[in-house]
Amino acid sequence: MPNSLVEFSNELADAVERAGKSVITVLDGGREGVSGTVWRDGVAITAEHTIRGLEEVTVLLPSGTKAKARVTGRDHGTDIAILEVPGLSPVSIADESQSRVGDIILAVGRREAEGVAATYGMISAISGPWRTWQGARVDRWLRLDLNPFTGFSGGPIVNARGEAIGMATSGPRRSAVTIPASTVNRVVDQLVQRGRIARGYLGIGMQPVAFPEGTRQSLGISADRGLLVVAVAPASPAEKAGILLGDIIVMAEGASIESMQSLQAFLDSENVGKPIALDVVRGGQRVKLSVTVGEKQKS
Repeated sequence: MPNSLVEFSNELADAVERAGKSVITVLDGGREGVSGTVWRDGVAITAEHTIRGLEEVTVLLPSGTKAKARVTGRDHGTDIAILEVPGLSPVSIADESQSRVGDIILAVGRREAEGVAATYGMISAISGPWRTWQGARVDRWLRLDLNPFTGFSGGPIVNARGEAIGMATSGPRRSAVTIPASTVNRVVDQLVQRGRIARGYLGIGMQPVAFPEGTRQSLGISADRGLLVVAVAPASPAEKAGILLGDIIVMAEGASIESMQSLQAFLDSENVGKPIALDVVRGGQRVKLSVTVGEKQKS
């Protein structure tokens, strides 16, 4: 038994050592700095909220030297920013979809005074996609049972082999939130290619409305609610598609629409420029429309 514990301890230390070679300190990320992870050749990620408004940051490399890094892209929705950091080995990335409840995981960071730091726990729950407060889609919810330390945001969450299953960031009351590797890859792809994340846009204001039972039956509607269109922006995708004030959206691509969140699922970045089929109730009749998702412009 003692030998088994020593072996287990060594494996965790080895995992931290492997991942730590790809972890940097972003010295401008708050009072004590935050972590960053070299995700690809020349590309590091960190928590966007910690360097908001900065176009260049000072980073501390694993070698102990300091360097300037340009902020080349950022996504407020998923809290990911990318930095130009050449010459370092990227972290090994795991397929987080293979993670299981009960897996041991580690949050790895780097602090200026201490070097590599780590804390460990386990995956306590896994569920499907979710949306951040800013409306961005995150591919998988990974609930972690671990105590985050100051400066862990932007560092990797790694499995017992030292492979990253996601990026750590802070949630409400300093809770640990994981942005899974699949989401990080998707966001990094778009930031590298476009320099921004495209957000879908229809140009309508909506509010939920309930259907009486008789109306549901006469129109063949299975859902209890739809979305009442209360505003249509001029020259918007919705106006071009013929959506009118008073229309009630009940289906999109054959799926029932009962809330704004359910329609928002069709406005992810990969759908920008693509048509979506809508069923609306207009004047007591069901009408089919096709609207091409536009890209929301920065305000």
